[in-house]
Amino acid sequence: MESLDELRNKINKLDGEMVRIFIERMNVVSKVAEYKKENHMNVLDENREENIIKTQLENFKQSSMKNEIETFLRDIMSISRDLQEKKIKEDNKPEIMGYNHSCKVGFQGILASFSYEALIDYFGDKVKTLGFDNFEDVFNSLENGNVDYGILPIENSSTGGISQVYDLLEKYDLYIVGEKCIKVNHNLLGVPGASIEDIEEVYSHSQAFMQSSKFLKKHKHWKLIPYFNTAKSAEYIKKENDKSKASIASRKAAEFYGLDVLKENINYNSYNYTRFIVISRNMVYDRKCDKITILITLPHKVGSLYNVLKFFWENNLNMTKIESRPMVNRPWQYFFCIDFYGNIMEMGTKSALEGIKKESSYFKLLGNYREG
Repeated sequence: MESLDELRNKINKLDGEMVRIFIERMNVVSKVAEYKKENHMNVLDENREENIIKTQLENFKQSSMKNEIETFLRDIMSISRDLQEKKIKEDNKPEIMGYNHSCKVGFQGILASFSYEALIDYFGDKVKTLGFDNFEDVFNSLENGNVDYGILPIENSSTGGISQVYDLLEKYDLYIVGEKCIKVNHNLLGVPGASIEDIEEVYSHSQAFMQSSKFLKKHKHWKLIPYFNTAKSAEYIKKENDKSKASIASRKAAEFYGLDVLKENINYNSYNYTRFIVISRNMVYDRKCDKITILITLPHKVGSLYNVLKFFWENNLNMTKIESRPMVNRPWQYFFCIDFYGNIMEMGTKSALEGIKKESSYFKLLGNYREG
């Protein structure tokens, strides 16, 4: 029988070989990240990952370690996604904005909120920050010159667009100069010593309730109380110090306010991301910008939307999103917010924008910026 030292030496050699192969794999992953960046592809390809796992498990279907193999594969894929996001993030630093570390950035929420996390990811931790109670306060403060930039959530991968922010983009003459996507995991937080059985009331932002709806349906007796945002709801629970009250917020919020995580990752979509936009008083762009957002209204006539959309096809431009919102004081009329890939310095993009402007009753270029 081999000694423990002999077995450990074998493990050490195998570990060395695994690390070598791991580094080789990650080098390929980095090239995949470059390709996805250039071709405007999402980091996550859930169908491909599931097919790979299924195929590999079929190859080892007689193994007694199928569960361990699946865990290993999922961990490797998670590490690979993180590396791809890191590589893409490094390429998306907001140097095109020309900001400096003395600038002030407004956000909706408080420390430990997801908005604050997006702010730090985008600008770094050297800039001055100012938190506000609601979205419009950020717009007002930026318009009045009290902050240099604002950062706001505009879309969630589980629940879609955030209508209030779209309405504010239409209302204010401000511009999108950047974006940042972050992964959002929601957790049920309570005061130390509390348990799920103690809970009667839950506080959080309405978006967090929607993103955690499947979990909340299992506890229909809970009273759901909308609050300013996730981090502020955690702060409120800390102040109340009541075992019957809980909040839905991030793990960072739990750590920041000294709360217990009663149930983690309660959002029904494990790939739950929120896209944030960076707004400014001035539009700033260069040749590295690859995404455009426009705001339009259309005349009430047959084919008006088609007459706009055809310009994307004619100029080989990929439209990534179209969001409609009702116009205030104009019943049954709508404005459209459209995202697409392009750079306003390129002829095809210029041609499309000119055509869309001619077909629209109202047209505003909200920004040309780098995809986050």
